[in-house]
Amino acid sequence: MNEFFHFGRMLIIIGLILAAVGVLFLLGGKIPWFGRLPGDILYRGKNVTFYFPIVTGIVVSIILSLILYFFFRGK
Repeated sequence: MNEFFHFGRMLIIIGLILAAVGVLFLLGGKIPWFGRLPGDILYRGKNVTFYFPIVTGIVVSIILSLILYFFFRGK
């Protein structure tokens, strides 16, 4: 029964993370700095545009790491 408790808790956490990502997608156009941080790479040529949001990815990774750390620090 203890395994089911941990599995259920993990499913709830994954669901909350997916809901948060969904909210970010819905509000992404309304947050002016999201995806346009200094350090993000944007190249516009004549026929091609290349965008690599490296700093935005690092910031999102740090935030998710901190959230998961606080959920699982007691284990």
